[in-house]
Amino acid sequence: MAVRSRLAGVLAFLMAAAAAPLMPDWVVSLATIAFANALVVLGLVVLWRAGLVSFGQALYYCIGAYTVALTARWTGFNDAFGLVILGGIGAGLIAGLVGALIARYREIFFAMLSLALSMILYGVLVKTESLGSTDGFTVSTPTFLGFALHGDKLGLALYWLTLGIGAVAAVLVGIYFRSIAGSLAAPIRDNEIRVEFLGVSVTRIIHVKVVIAGVLGGLGGALAALSIGHVDPAMSYWTTSGGFVFVTILAGAGSVAAPFVGSLVFEAVRSFAVDALPGLWQMTLGTVLLLTILFLPDGLGSLATRWRKREGAKPT
Repeated sequence: MAVRSRLAGVLAFLMAAAAAPLMPDWVVSLATIAFANALVVLGLVVLWRAGLVSFGQALYYCIGAYTVALTARWTGFNDAFGLVILGGIGAGLIAGLVGALIARYREIFFAMLSLALSMILYGVLVKTESLGSTDGFTVSTPTFLGFALHGDKLGLALYWLTLGIGAVAAVLVGIYFRSIAGSLAAPIRDNEIRVEFLGVSVTRIIHVKVVIAGVLGGLGGALAALSIGHVDPAMSYWTTSGGFVFVTILAGAGSVAAPFVGSLVFEAVRSFAVDALPGLWQMTLGTVLLLTILFLPDGLGSLATRWRKREGAKPT
């Protein structure tokens, strides 16, 4: 069954990559942002499996985005691959420091501390005129290994870059989930004292999870900054973090593919709701979340799990 799931993932990736030239520009742009945000959600899933909810993932998202923008502005370095890597590294370093502070906390204390740190960054950016204050600033057009692309070609290149990084991240996180540290997520959530009795440092494992989530958040922010072409303090605001938590609930933590599906559904529903019901789009999103909680409490990812159980239950 695991082999079939992996083959399905590879097939979905190839289809998404091959379909890009046939899609309208606005669909390519929407999918790029959706998959960039899905990296942040994937980081939240890493935490969620251990019973942790972060309301401050916008902190790493924003750091990744500003790292890209400031590196390009101050150094003139515009290579997309290098900028995204720098965005992930910058967010990972901050996550290492943050993790040392919050890894000992659980439940609402963990959530609120992460939110507070995100809002501190928001306040700093708003008050710093050299960083664009509330308006932010434009991100330089990236190059790809020395090649300057424009228009449709630039959009497609950013889409494929985001899709590729998302695929690599999903594979690596899947490997992590199957490792000993990843497998201890559920025991930590249920009874971390028993895990400590096994001689394992729960605090250290949580710290690593915070760093992984931070790196993924930074990668997502870096890709979003390149795609949007602009950064501003709203990227670290609490509503941005709330949106990521929304998608996490919508997607569920059942698989590494769920965040990408959930994020794509979220962006599609939001775009169509804003277009069709500009005054009621928030209510539309709320309704979607409510229906998901009522009928799919484990998120959209549980649909695949139910299908696998149903297939396994059929007589051969």
